[in-house]
Amino acid sequence: MSIFNNRSINSSPRLFLGVATIAVLLGLGGCAGMSNQDKNTAAGAGIGAVGGAVLTGGSAIGTVGGAAVGGLIGREVSK
Repeated sequence: MSIFNNRSINSSPRLFLGVATIAVLLGLGGCAGMSNQDKNTAAGAGIGAVGGAVLTGGSAIGTVGGAAVGGLIGREVSK
């Protein structure tokens, strides 16, 4: 008997979003020595990754693309 009740981890976007959110929050905890621009870039990348995952149904390309776009936007906002 599977502990996941025959459900694949990949079929649960809510689980992915929860893990991604926790990872972003833990990652941002280490930003104490970063400049404002670095913090905004990291925050933008995290938010973009979650947004990309949501909009593309959790695809890896959507998540990475969202992170890249979010990072660029976060970097430019802080200039």
